[in-house]
Amino acid sequence: MSRSQPERQTGRPARAGVGPQRRSESGKPRARWLEELLDWAKTLGVALVIVLLVNRFVFNLSTVEGQSMEPTLVQDEWLLVNKIGYLIGEPERYDVVILKDPSEQIDRKEYLVKRIIGLPGDTVEIRAGGLYVNGVQTVESYTDVEIEDTDYGPEKIAEGFYFVMGDNRRAGASKDSRSFKPVPRALIKGKAQFVLWPIAKINKL
Repeated sequence: MSRSQPERQTGRPARAGVGPQRRSESGKPRARWLEELLDWAKTLGVALVIVLLVNRFVFNLSTVEGQSMEPTLVQDEWLLVNKIGYLIGEPERYDVVILKDPSEQIDRKEYLVKRIIGLPGDTVEIRAGGLYVNGVQTVESYTDVEIEDTDYGPEKIAEGFYFVMGDNRRAGASKDSRSFKPVPRALIKGKAQFVLWPIAKINKL
């Protein structure tokens, strides 16, 4: 009777349940540089989302165009605009704000920068070069001349609306609530808090 032959030993321990090592088409493990590239792409993607969210809901930059806010602001100055403040609170009198242009004129711009003069419930009037709010003449330290345009009002501001004007009170220098009427709250997008550029004019508004 023949004896069964003993199993041949290979010298390597057997592996239970372990499949072949995953390799790329070239037969080599995935290159480390590709993994690092994917990690960088993820990091940059998250950073971009954060920047976009901050720009939309917290802060952004705006550039002054035109002369309607002189002498407070001049052409090409950069403004830091606080947007989150108006998500949790309401605009206040004398705030310098960024708003969507409500006019339908041919020279319509996407955004305007103006100063809030009248709040909901106020009565605003312009008479003989002076600005009157609720019957009291306002001393405007941010202007350098009296109002040169024609008289306006008196007009009572409806709930949810704001009366805005440019600081430049020379004739025809500012397109504001005197031409397009008080603006609804939804059009006011943020408060201009700082002049950031040029460096020599960095200042809090």
